[in-house]
Amino acid sequence: MSLSSQRVTQRSLQSLLLKRFGMAVATYALTGLLCWIGVFAGLFHASPLTALSITALAALSQLVFLGLFLSHFNLRLADPSLTEPQVLVALAWLTVLLSLFSEGRGSMLVIYLLILLFGVFQLPPRVFARCALFAFFGFAGLNLYEAYTLQLSEPRVALMQACVLAVVLVWLCLFASYAQAMRQRMRQRRFALQAHQDTLRGMMRQLEDLAATDELTGLCNRRHFLRLASRELEGLRNGRQHGLALLDLDHFKRINDIHGHAAGDRVLQTFAAVARACLRDGDVVARYGGEEFVLLLPNTEADQFTACCERLREAFSRAEPLGVKVASLSVSIGMTLLTVHDDLDEALQRADQALYQAKRDGRNRCAATWEDVDA
Repeated sequence: MSLSSQRVTQRSLQSLLLKRFGMAVATYALTGLLCWIGVFAGLFHASPLTALSITALAALSQLVFLGLFLSHFNLRLADPSLTEPQVLVALAWLTVLLSLFSEGRGSMLVIYLLILLFGVFQLPPRVFARCALFAFFGFAGLNLYEAYTLQLSEPRVALMQACVLAVVLVWLCLFASYAQAMRQRMRQRRFALQAHQDTLRGMMRQLEDLAATDELTGLCNRRHFLRLASRELEGLRNGRQHGLALLDLDHFKRINDIHGHAAGDRVLQTFAAVARACLRDGDVVARYGGEEFVLLLPNTEADQFTACCERLREAFSRAEPLGVKVASLSVSIGMTLLTVHDDLDEALQRADQALYQAKRDGRNRCAATWEDVDA
């Protein structure tokens, strides 16, 4: 993965984590509201100043977590979401609040579930069970301490509350384990689907290559060339021109008749190799059909285009196909220039006329349409 992709992924992750943190802060705010309702209803053992101090300290603890997220320090940790620390801190604050409630303690137990729900889909089953045990032993320890100090007014109610909390926490642990198993299964299926998609994309690229490539020579085929040439012509600007040429291997039928079609195929492959070696990156050569080829040189001048075609013609005349002894190899080339308002079919007809002229003048030569104009 590139550095820019990693940065984008980190920004997306941080954005998601900040949204989850915002939900946790909203839960703190709602719990604080309930706490103050208990204060004004007379269900709070401590003074309003104590309630205000607890509220301030809880807010300070959340500012610490916010600082970890904003500084990106969380990304250095094994769990960037900081889910377990946030859950444990919230459970600890809730236990402190419950210790200051009297009759309203039972109604506040549901906050334990709200806190633990933040870890159902994020925490591994063992870690979630650890958090659930922390919640249960916190509440049970609170009641045992009050019973030991003779402050527990209704032991039977406290026992019932502890039992209900234990049952709910056990069920929540089982649900968290099931949710994590489902999440892992979905992740494996997503990875498998991604692998299948990658395989299909690879097969599609291979099919596209096969559809665009001449099987014998490895060059572009006629259809793909016409598509590329049309695209190049559409992008042509004023003052620029492309070189277009049709090339025909001389006496190719004689080679097939004398040496066989396998030798003819080897000659075609030899020409393709020579053409690749003589052309620049960005130049396009394709098999147009049979022993005929087509060449497109973007952004070229007439002299440069002529020199390139001459270089290709001379290189092919010196080539020696492997395993085949052919007396002489030559190619005739018809050249034309593409300008902004040109039509591709008309330009190909001009190149074909120039090719016919090269054949008529004795083959193994280049002929250009602009030579007729100059004449």
